[in-house]
Amino acid sequence: MMDITINTLSQRLNTRTLHFVLLSMATCGVWPLLWLYKKQDIISETTGYPLYGNLFIIWLTVCFGLSRQLGVMAAPDPYGYDSTGDILLALSGLLSVASGVMYVVWAFKARTVLRHYALNTFRFDLKMNAFYTVLFNVFYITYCINDMQQALAKHQIIHGTTAALNEPAPAGAEPTSQP
Repeated sequence: MMDITINTLSQRLNTRTLHFVLLSMATCGVWPLLWLYKKQDIISETTGYPLYGNLFIIWLTVCFGLSRQLGVMAAPDPYGYDSTGDILLALSGLLSVASGVMYVVWAFKARTVLRHYALNTFRFDLKMNAFYTVLFNVFYITYCINDMQQALAKHQIIHGTTAALNEPAPAGAEPTSQP
């Protein structure tokens, strides 16, 4: 059995938030799709809570790719008006919105998984902003994963607990709520 610490998930994912953002910009948005495909199983294994299957990520990628391709194909006709370009542009917009919604859906599922993991394994409520989850979705999730140790340290200072940062809750222990 693997020894679980508050940093285990961050170490297994090995994704710095700044690098994640820079790679996303350099690849014009393709990097988050690759990251999700490769890393969501690690999140599920480490936390013990399932995320979406690879089929969800494949459909997200299909929506993303088709929206980009249709947007390129919708170039204006230099010889006159062509309604085909408008139709392609509308389809591109719909698929782009669909992929954005799918990112937000994935992020809220990951948010729930991370909060349950922190509460049940380390007995603290991992505060995650819903607005940031919508706005930054997968970027915010990587940030929160990398910031879990600091969040636990802050929780311990506020609540006056003295548990070790890297010590999980005993097996079968119920999470405690403090006033």
